[in-house]
Amino acid sequence: MEPKNKAIPSPETPQQVLKRYWGFDSFRPLQEEVIGEIMQGRDVLVLMPTGGGKSLIYQVPTLAREGLTIVITPLIALMKDQVDRLRAKGIGAVAIHAGLSPRQIDIALDNCAYDPHMRFLYMAPERVPSESLRLRLHKMNVRLIAVDEAHCISQWGYDFRPAYRHIAELRERCPEASMVALTASATSTVANDIMENLRFDEKRIFRGDFSRPNLSYAVRHVEDKNGQLLRLIRNVEGSGTVYVRTREATEEIAEMLRGEGITAAAYHGGLPHTERALRQEEWMSGKARVMVATNAFGMGIDKPDVRFVVHYTMCDSLESYYQEAGRAGRDGKRSYALLMVGPDDAERVRKRFLAEFPPLDKVKEIYEKIGSYLQIPIGEGELGSYSFNIHDFCAREHLYHGMVRAAADLLEQNGYLTLTDEMENPARIIFCVSRDDLYRIRCERDELDPFIRTILRLYNGVFTEFRKIDELEIAHWSGYTVERVKELLKRLWQLRIIRYVPSNRSPLIYYPTERLPKADLYISPETYKIRKELASERFEQMLHYTNASTECRSALMERYFGVEEPRHCGVCDYCLEEKRARKRAPKRVEERILELLHEGPLTIRETIQKSKCSPEQGSEAIDRLLDERKIRQGDDGKIFLR
Repeated sequence: MEPKNKAIPSPETPQQVLKRYWGFDSFRPLQEEVIGEIMQGRDVLVLMPTGGGKSLIYQVPTLAREGLTIVITPLIALMKDQVDRLRAKGIGAVAIHAGLSPRQIDIALDNCAYDPHMRFLYMAPERVPSESLRLRLHKMNVRLIAVDEAHCISQWGYDFRPAYRHIAELRERCPEASMVALTASATSTVANDIMENLRFDEKRIFRGDFSRPNLSYAVRHVEDKNGQLLRLIRNVEGSGTVYVRTREATEEIAEMLRGEGITAAAYHGGLPHTERALRQEEWMSGKARVMVATNAFGMGIDKPDVRFVVHYTMCDSLESYYQEAGRAGRDGKRSYALLMVGPDDAERVRKRFLAEFPPLDKVKEIYEKIGSYLQIPIGEGELGSYSFNIHDFCAREHLYHGMVRAAADLLEQNGYLTLTDEMENPARIIFCVSRDDLYRIRCERDELDPFIRTILRLYNGVFTEFRKIDELEIAHWSGYTVERVKELLKRLWQLRIIRYVPSNRSPLIYYPTERLPKADLYISPETYKIRKELASERFEQMLHYTNASTECRSALMERYFGVEEPRHCGVCDYCLEEKRARKRAPKRVEERILELLHEGPLTIRETIQKSKCSPEQGSEAIDRLLDERKIRQGDDGKIFLR
């Protein structure tokens, strides 16, 4: 869809931009201050919790002046969502990622280089060192580089991605551009590492308020999780999300809730795109009250009135828990974040944690098996993207899904391959016959000739390599329906005229270098050791949170994220129990005083000492008992029972 407004507006103030495109009269706390720094061309790191409005921090200054902003983000779904929203407002924006053909990427980059209406270029970090970008960067008027999920650049971060290390190269190619790095969660060590790796001219950190005074955190150690879940849903009005670990669990728990009369939908990465979109829309509109989902759900979804987020299973880290729980109560109203812990949950997560750090020999073996599964010869595959059905691969090779993911992470950190999240993959074809043989076939089969001519007219290189095709585009130019196009492609496949890979939804494997023999693979033992130690430390912090009984949960998390003097929230399970205990305390002191006075009169000092309470508590209790006429004070100053 083309942007609605093609005119380049004259420069506006950030406030005018905010009002014109988003309809808001004022910024949220911290936003205006950071935008002012960006307008001055300074580098800034922004630590802002989920739902704090991070995207406006780079979108507003971009539109308040001329030039292009490059946005680096690893989340393809979020990338597409942001571009769609900007274009719906008449703002020029494009995204390039592994799901696009080389020609589509070239067109998007050319638009950024030559079209002054183009204001935002979104890309995955893997695209930064590409030749196609390098050749066009000097023609782009890049004024700002925005790095989302910036914790990924840090070796000490919970989601380290080596591709992020290339981002600093953009500084050399775009010397006029300043940089803003954004993340919802980073410890002080990670924050400093981010600024060093991105070569900040000066360290400037803007830390948002990580407290959520309207969000009540709670942990329940229970055996009957379903019963606990039903009690919360029945006692708290409004919509909510239940996070589980597996795809199967999403369907099972959603079915259980529906059986109890609660409208619920299941969401996971294995669903077709249209089905996921439908279920998401049902939840957004309120037709489905509860969404039971894996962590594939929630990123970039703006639903302010979520009243509860339940974690049916324990997270691996406080970072991921904080982000997911923080999707509740963005409208500022009281909401609940419940973490349920079963008797054997900690041990189960610990075993999964160990399984996700396979021995280095196993990692190399998985690399070799992936190459064979994708039928990529050794020495080939460089810069190629390949559809990868990870579930089929794991079933064939009898491998644990988490182990394959962990091996892929290590292989990515060492520069051998990248495993993307699941995404829509276009159909691909390659002709298996020569041009001469194809001409003969066209003459012999008149019914196929117009269809084959349409394909040859639309796509080049189909005799030498797999080319991505658009079945809708072929339908448009051939006059057939999309269903008929798919039938004819399958027919050509059956006749062994083409090899045809239908459009599908699956992860992609991207090879930055050619496939190597297993013997030539080198994975740094030091990198492996560091990652394992960091993951273990984060897991232990998560366990500490689940077992904490002497500290406010909100304060505990704030301290983890570097807040030096966190405040008690007053609404988590610990704080609420403290309030109840304070209410009970006076009664206990009064009862103790009455027991002591049964043995005879005492001075006030003796009474307080023997009741083992503070002087304030003792004095208040004695005053109440006197007012209630349960005790009396004699002329000698001693108190006694009436």
